[in-house]
Amino acid sequence: MSQETATISAPCPADLRSRLASIVGEANLREDEASRRLFSEDIWSASDHTVMLIVSPGNTAELAAVVKVAVEAGVDLAPRGAGMTYTSGYIPTTDTTISIDTLRMNRILSIREEDMTITVEAGISWKAIDDALQPLGLRLPFWGPMSGIYSTIGGGLSNHNAMFGCAQYGTSTESVIAITMVLADGSVLKTGARGPDGETPFYRHYGPDLAGLFMGDAGTLGLKAEVTFRLMRRPQFEDSVSFSFKTGPIMLEALAEMARAGIASETCGFDPGLTKVRMRRMGMTNDVKALGAVMAKEKSVFGALKAGLKIATAGRSFIEEEEYPLHITAEGRCKEAVAADIAKAREIAAQYDGVEIANTIAKVIRAMPFPPPNSILGPEGESWIPVHGQVSLSNAPKMFADIKAYFDEMASEFDRLGIHTGFLFSTLHNNAVCMEPVFFWPQGYRPVHESMVEPAHLARLKQLGDAPEASAMVAAAREKVKRIAESYGCAHFQIGRSYKYRESRDEAFLRVLDAVKSVVDPKGQLNPGCLGFPA
Repeated sequence: MSQETATISAPCPADLRSRLASIVGEANLREDEASRRLFSEDIWSASDHTVMLIVSPGNTAELAAVVKVAVEAGVDLAPRGAGMTYTSGYIPTTDTTISIDTLRMNRILSIREEDMTITVEAGISWKAIDDALQPLGLRLPFWGPMSGIYSTIGGGLSNHNAMFGCAQYGTSTESVIAITMVLADGSVLKTGARGPDGETPFYRHYGPDLAGLFMGDAGTLGLKAEVTFRLMRRPQFEDSVSFSFKTGPIMLEALAEMARAGIASETCGFDPGLTKVRMRRMGMTNDVKALGAVMAKEKSVFGALKAGLKIATAGRSFIEEEEYPLHITAEGRCKEAVAADIAKAREIAAQYDGVEIANTIAKVIRAMPFPPPNSILGPEGESWIPVHGQVSLSNAPKMFADIKAYFDEMASEFDRLGIHTGFLFSTLHNNAVCMEPVFFWPQGYRPVHESMVEPAHLARLKQLGDAPEASAMVAAAREKVKRIAESYGCAHFQIGRSYKYRESRDEAFLRVLDAVKSVVDPKGQLNPGCLGFPA
């Protein structure tokens, strides 16, 4: 959290460097200090260690060769996608760590419309896949997180993703058909039924589901090389509706009932704190961009003018300051089905005294699904960090009340230190809520933020410097939220090194997990410390 950079590092042995260069080419090795430091921090923390080399393989064969050579040399490996995690999931824990940069592995290998599958390399972004499929009238069922402009497939499957399509089709891993993994000895493992040539995956379930084994593994069981997803035809109709509720628990009751009804493709709720931050962050330029995007998405000139007029008329005053807005998007093959889902959402909202408001935010989210990640900083340049838990529908209102009570208890201390909080809520299929409390505090941005935020946006923000007391308070508050989540038996995305994963598993589970680790990574050199494995 401090802006001080890591200082512990070791040079890469010359013979190992030479062997790696012979595999990927000299141009695909980086060892300048700025790059190594960047790859040694994530949005939450900077490691005490610095990676000694960054290697960028260009395909599965190169990745396998790199892993084999590095592991034989006795160094640790930290796979990294776009670097957008916040749970210390790819930063080094030793000074003999090589970072595997997967961004060169960004090709679409095949789109098989007749089989409704797409196979991609693990370093491709969610946005790149969606852009390629859109002209074909196709889509992934789960088609990306809001960070999809940069977030990679490999990173997403290693940590799980939620957002677009997840209320109807589940999270990112539930759209996977097959996966190609590189294990620590450089061997290549392929899952699923793969056709007569062994290279055309078309069905996931052939005996035990080994693909599932590598989902959410935080990069500790192997490196993802290639992924096959199932496709669907792009829904021809969509609509959205937004409501405002008096309290968080009431909004969560309504959200849970909408999830049970199965009426939404995705859902998105905020608390008053996050609504205020969003309104402060957005300027006139962003308003114009959002309006243009919504209008461009309409299928007719009349529809575009109508949508634009509705948003322009609503302005920014459509959400009461102390209320909880909820945004619902429905989609389907026919207009009548979508209309029925929207009508059901209205019926459910009315049962919980929800008031319909302008659906501006829901429209903008759909029209601009993958915005630049400027929101990883606050409106004034403050640091931002979430913590989260996946909680059952029935427990979501109670868990929110507990976290909110803690925040209220800490309000005077938070105010003194300039800490602001907010909540983001969404549903996962029809049986869980993802609850994400977030913190903003006056800690200055670091190189990882500079590498992602648009330069023009960054230029408007302040560099706030260090805020050690506030940072320590945020760290303590995040731990308190994690303990509350534990009390409700929550699951977590992005486990990394942040959540007590092993402590939540029974003894038999751990025996199986450890047995798998001993086979795929016997010396523990793949992302040590993640998932609670020894560092």
